[in-house]
Amino acid sequence: MITPENLPGVNAVLNTTSALLIVAGFIAIRRRRVGVHKTCMLSAFVVSSAFLASYLYYHFVVRHGTPTYFTGQGWLRPLYFAILISHTILAIVTAPLVLYSIFLGLMGKWQRHKRIARWTLPLWLYVSVTGVLVYWMLYRLG
Repeated sequence: MITPENLPGVNAVLNTTSALLIVAGFIAIRRRRVGVHKTCMLSAFVVSSAFLASYLYYHFVVRHGTPTYFTGQGWLRPLYFAILISHTILAIVTAPLVLYSIFLGLMGKWQRHKRIARWTLPLWLYVSVTGVLVYWMLYRLG
């Protein structure tokens, strides 16, 4: 059962699922399986959107905007903040790229979609994977 207290773990599962769907979508398009690619990428978008809604709910409703502090020390601390900062900045940049890539794909503008997706996919994958790393470091190590 999902409770407010276990939402960070749920969010990590959503990020992991998104990352797996992104990789599956990439493999599908490399194999020219356009329908599978479309299903994987739209599913990754839905899962990422569910993550964002859950993340915002947890931080603004459950925690009332109170920050979660990383308590790790030593070499882990600068590593955590480097990952967190790059994750946060790239998440902000990636969100509109994902929307634009999906729009171009759904509109059948394949060349523009391909050009934008070459940047979007690795950034989106990085954001999904580092989201899981941030969770792991914050809630399992810290």
